[in-house]
Order: sequence, then C-alpha cells, then structure tokens
Amino acid sequence: MSLRPSYILSAICVAACLVTGAHPATAQTADALKKAQGSFDSAQLDYLQGNFDKAAQEFQEAYAARQFPQFLYNVGASYHMKGKKDSDTASYEKAVEFYKKYLAEDPTAADKPKVEKAIGVLETEIKRIHDAKAATPPPTDGSGAGSATPVAVLPAAPSKEVAELGDVKVRGLIVIESEPQNATIYLDDRKKGPFATTPWSGSLEGEHKLIIEKRGYQVSESTVSADPSKLFVLRAVMSQSTYLGWVEVTSNIPNSDIFIDDKAQGAIGRTPLQQNIKPGKHTFWISSDGYDEYKQEVEVIAGETLSVKAALKGSPVGKLNVLGIGIEDASISVDGKVLCERGPCLKGVQQGDHLVTVKRPGYKAYTRRINIQAKTETSIRATLAPEPSRSDAIVAYVLAAGFGGGGIYLGLQANKLRDDLKADIKAGTPPPDSNDPRFTRGKVYAIGADAAFTVAGITALTAIYYTFRDKGSPSTGLIDMRALALQPEISPTYAGLAMGGHF
Repeated sequence: MSLRPSYILSAICVAACLVTGAHPATAQTADALKKAQGSFDSAQLDYLQGNFDKAAQEFQEAYAARQFPQFLYNVGASYHMKGKKDSDTASYEKAVEFYKKYLAEDPTAADKPKVEKAIGVLETEIKRIHDAKAATPPPTDGSGAGSATPVAVLPAAPSKEVAELGDVKVRGLIVIESEPQNATIYLDDRKKGPFATTPWSGSLEGEHKLIIEKRGYQVSESTVSADPSKLFVLRAVMSQSTYLGWVEVTSNIPNSDIFIDDKAQGAIGRTPLQQNIKPGKHTFWISSDGYDEYKQEVEVIAGETLSVKAALKGSPVGKLNVLGIGIEDASISVDGKVLCERGPCLKGVQQGDHLVTVKRPGYKAYTRRINIQAKTETSIRATLAPEPSRSDAIVAYVLAAGFGGGGIYLGLQANKLRDDLKADIKAGTPPPDSNDPRFTRGKVYAIGADAAFTVAGITALTAIYYTFRDKGSPSTGLIDMRALALQPEISPTYAGLAMGGHF
C-alpha cells in the first residue's frame, strides 16, 4: 500500500494527530481502531502458526473493539480449520455459529452463497462424526460384559465434502474514515460515480486510487494496494477550504457524461455529481447517447453552491453489436448510413425500428429489420454466404450471341437470294423457272434465321434469369437481445459492480 502525504494517515499516525485537540469521540474511535488492528495482527500470526483457538479469541477481541463483520468470518474460519485438523465437532459447531453471525451482520455479503455452502457441509460433517461415534461398539473384557473403562475414539478423517472446501483463509479488511465523516469516496476516478461515503469498510482487490471529497474541504487523494490478508486503516484528515466553490450537476437523464472546460480531457464524471471547483468562469457540457448535448457557461464564486441542471432532449438508445466470422472485412449500415466501416461493431442506436445491412465484397449482403430497445443490447452474429459463380449465365449469353449471329447470317443469305430472284423476274430475259433451286435455298435460309433468332431469344432470357436469380444459401444472422444494467454494489465485505441480464 502506498500513500501520498496529502492528508492520509495510518491509524497509528492518527492517534498522534488527535492528541492536539480532537473531539473525545474521535479519539475513542481512533483508539478502538488501533486496538482492533493490534488484535487482528496477533490473530493473523497465530492463525498462520496453527494456533486456531488463540487466533479465534483474538479475532473476537478485534470485533469487540470495532464491529466489522469480516472479523466474525475470521473467527469462523479459525474454528473451521481447527475442526478440520482434529475432526473436532465442537470446533465445527463454533465455526457454524460464527459463520451464521457473519451473515446475519452482513446479509448482502458477496460471498454469502459460498459461506452458506460451508455451513451446510460442516453441519453434515458434525452429524456424520456423531453418528460414527455412536455406532462404535463398546469393548468387552472377554466375559461377555462390557468394559467399564471408557475407550477414546480416534477422530475420523474429514469427509470428501469438507476436503473439497479446501483450507480456509482469513480475510483482510480496508477501513476508510475521514475527518470530518460523511465524505464521498470515489474509486479510481469520478467517472464511475460515488463509490461510498465515510466511514466505509470492505475488501478491494488490486491497486486503486481513492478520492475523498466533502463540501468546503480540501480534496484528499491516495493510492492503495491492499494485501487481502491484512487490516489497513486509512484516515483522511481534510482541512477546510474557503476559496473553493461547490457545484452540483444533475440531468433528466441519469449517468450522463459531464465535461468541464476542455472536452478533449474526457468526461470528469456522470450525473448526478457534486464536487469542489475553483472560482471563476467555467463551461459545462452534459451529454448522453441519443440526446442533444447540453451546454452551460457559469460563474463559480468561492464558498457558494452552484447548481447545473441539464435538460437533455432526444430519445433513449440501445446498443447494436454486430459480430461474425470475417466481419473485419464487412461494413455495417443502419437505415442506409454507414455505422461502422469495419466490424466488429458496437455502437449506440436510437430506439425504434431500423434496417441493418452487413456487406462484404464477394459475399451476399445480410439485411434485417431490427427493433432496438432502450437500455438493451441487440447482438447480431452474421454469417455471410459467398456470392455464387455466374458461369452458367456467361455460357448462356455466349450461346445467345452465337444463335443470334447465326440468325443474322442466314437472314442475310435469304434476303440476297430473294433480291436476286426479284431482279431476274423483273428483267424477264428469260424469267427464272419455278423449279429454280434458289427458291428452296431462300426458304431454308429464312426458316433457319427465324429458328436461330427464336433460340437466341430463349437463351438470352435464360442468361438474364441466371444473372439475377438468388443462387445458393442466403446470408443469415443469429439475433440475441438482452437488457444489461451495471450498478455499484457496496457492503462491509465487498465493493464492485454487479451485472444483471434479462434474456
């Protein structure tokens, strides 16, 4: 864990600061935290050394100092491991007792299903061990009478179900407090909105930036990289600030992006938002997909509160997600306008009916009318069919041209013989005989020309049909619609985002 020196102190340093005139209740809170941390550290060491009874007692002392539900879980974990080590039903019973207390103290714990499973397994194990001991026959002394001397029953090995639970690890805890309390905590940045308010306790994974802010006080920032097996106490002591203003930004569309002064810097958060701001002139932009952007220029005065209320006009949007094999070479259009030059394509589209077209060179286009719903992601997994070969149409065109050319040649020959006969008849020196073979050849040429033209016409129509017919399988698309909502979840043992889906 690394901390900046800007107002962040550990629990030990806080105690020294509080000596200089802090409120008695605050001093008592700091002392309680210090005691809880000392008991936790001792319990952690005993737990790692296998002194589970002592670890359980020290975790209970930590809970007596500060009532963090995580301490109750650690008590249960200590008894759980002792019971597993010795097949001790009394330890298992205590583990179940403290696991249940943990869930009662934190009914929305993120690990509730896992803990409830452990409770069920341990209760079954307790019954199994009791039944095994009850079924053990008493030893005899050879006379047929039972021996009066009790015989110890060796502990049975843990059941398969207990073994599958694995070794239980105690859990660390992060405690975030501030002076004054009820300050807003932001995790990493303000874009995700408020994370919690002080005091807060729970678990975090990885490295995070903590922003702690309260109206009229200097902002406190720190970076924390918590050890999941340790107890860390962070305390922000924020000094009052009289030279800053306070801004409250809201909009009729929740979670709209907020930009201040320079849009190129990206959104600084989402509505609703409250934070300190330097006095002077500022420009606010509030925007959301599917709505016209709201802009307002304001004058911030030190020590005063400024409200920016954005009324966005437009219509809500949903998400269109186009996927598929080879989609990287395809363009995606909505209502005739290109949405993405190349796939895959995930964009916001206004709610309502839209005509979606997916085109790829050498493949049949996929077209489908889709109803986009607000706050819904519509996925289309497109499978584009290759364009079929048009060789049959080409052959038909060549044949049509050949028959057409033959018809023209035969027609010209028939016309030439006709003209020759007419000339001879007109001259009359002597007139041609009715049996002149030119009459027969002319008729044959004329009939052949008509036949060739007929075949050429039929072949041309066939070629046209082959050109425009939908040959082969069409392009298809698999459509999936789901409503997704991301919302922050905060509890004494967990913080993060929960995703809900409706199919």
